[in-house]
Amino acid sequence: MLYREAGQFKISYQADSQIFPIRQDRLFIIAMLVFAFFVVPMVASPYVFSAILIPFLIFALAALGLNILTGYAGQLSLGSAAFMAVGAFAAYNFILRVPGIPVLAAFILGGLCAAAVGVAFGLPSLRIRGFYLAAATLATQFFVVWCLTKIGWFTNYSSSGVITAQRITILGYNFDTPASKYVLTLAIVSVMALLMKNMVRTNVGRSWMAVRDMDVAAEVIGFRLMRTKLLAFAVSSFYCGVAGALYAYAYLGTVEPEAYSLDLSFRILFMIIIGGVGSIIGSFFGAAFIVLLPILLNIIAHTLDLPTSVASNLELMVFGALIIFFLIVEPHGLARLWQIAKEKLRLWPFPH
Repeated sequence: MLYREAGQFKISYQADSQIFPIRQDRLFIIAMLVFAFFVVPMVASPYVFSAILIPFLIFALAALGLNILTGYAGQLSLGSAAFMAVGAFAAYNFILRVPGIPVLAAFILGGLCAAAVGVAFGLPSLRIRGFYLAAATLATQFFVVWCLTKIGWFTNYSSSGVITAQRITILGYNFDTPASKYVLTLAIVSVMALLMKNMVRTNVGRSWMAVRDMDVAAEVIGFRLMRTKLLAFAVSSFYCGVAGALYAYAYLGTVEPEAYSLDLSFRILFMIIIGGVGSIIGSFFGAAFIVLLPILLNIIAHTLDLPTSVASNLELMVFGALIIFFLIVEPHGLARLWQIAKEKLRLWPFPH
């Protein structure tokens, strides 16, 4: 009886077009945000912030970006880490070379640089699709990392290629503790997730889904494929670019090309497969699963005293098995299980 829409009448267009039309959903989101902003910083330890919460939020933002491109627009991509790297290095160079630029402005400009790179490498999507498009975005991954490694200007001619990220200072306040970095990351991710939630309900989101379902039919009824696909690449890359800047400044503390390897791109792809393709909450579920699973497997390996050879490859084996499981049993991922639970709550305690 707690999750019923009965009696919740809409008497205006504004009420009918809310992001969360059901009152219980609005209360749940507000309660989650209040808990995350005010309760978690008081009770969590620095290890929890640094090892779990901050990477979870950053990976969720990157998964949101990939979900825009793959889940909503239907364009398969394996270059998410490359766009994250562009955002991180662009933010670093803006802060380094533009005196007095605000850190948030540098993050936004880094995201815009990633969007420009995404549009440039998204041009092949106008002619190719599926596996061939995945191969093209895979080339983006190698090309971007190669440029960042070989062109010394991007790393300020550092001999090692590893540079320390500048301090995060906003309005005179230094975000130098794990708790403060967590709050900043949470604020950015919350705003961008709500913006995406609203975006996919607009004409832009509907055009993405039309192209995903059948691009020829979408073009016939008036959608412009070139603009729609390139806009999906731009917005997706912008989200990944901001996530990459946060990954460098709020999590790693360094800006280095090796941090944005192909392995990271596959991890982000696994997040949306396990969490749910074409689902916003699925991006958060997938990020939480990918972040928490290695910690859980490490605890299990130490508890069972498994051989080193088994423990080192246990994570890869479990990830592979889970991806096969979700693709066969539940292609829509954990988000579909969440949706089924909500549908059950609408009928509970009645059987039908």
